[in-house]
Amino acid sequence: MPVNSILGVFAKSPIKPLQDHIDKVNECASILVPFFNATVSGDWDTATELRKQISKTEKEADALKREIRLTLPGGLFMPVERTDLLELLTQQDKIANKAKDISGRVIGRQLVIPPAIQAPFSAYLQRCLDAVSLAKEAINELDELLETGFRGREVDLVAKMISELDVLEEDTDDLQIQVRRGLYAVESELNPVDVMFLYKIIEWVGDLADLAERVGSRLELMLARV
Repeated sequence: MPVNSILGVFAKSPIKPLQDHIDKVNECASILVPFFNATVSGDWDTATELRKQISKTEKEADALKREIRLTLPGGLFMPVERTDLLELLTQQDKIANKAKDISGRVIGRQLVIPPAIQAPFSAYLQRCLDAVSLAKEAINELDELLETGFRGREVDLVAKMISELDVLEEDTDDLQIQVRRGLYAVESELNPVDVMFLYKIIEWVGDLADLAERVGSRLELMLARV
């Protein structure tokens, strides 16, 4: 996006570019579902193409991040601090980075989730992505908050979303324990090096929910300062 164009967007709303970024981040992370489905099916050609999509989408999110950092005015006439917006942006961007890391590691070693834990892993992944989606919804309420002067029902709605993010993150912690226990039960049947990487993949998937919760925490802090 040309500088003049993005400055035009900021002239209308300094929030809109942040929302565009979280939408791109959510799009990037959501590709992990068909990606893991392809690996389970042994369709590495499709998995590789989906990995390329994740990488491409992550780069698009990264480009948006850089443009926002370069063009976000320092003297915004609004009740939120520029530094708070930039910190939100940083936390959002880490989600796309993590999705890229996950897909890269899986492709690099052609890791396959063992059959015994495929169902719980799938539920775990989806729950983590639910957290990312909810973070996106919360950020997409920011323009409404701006219009209402960060008062009224919109504040209550966003506060509820932030609380739901905390619950989702706790759910993913419980699901991660189940998946790890399932892997532990069958790890003696697997390549030991692959087992090490599988534990790391399980941890990184959980990081998606942790990062989404951090987005909520940063948003909550920003609202508390208004």
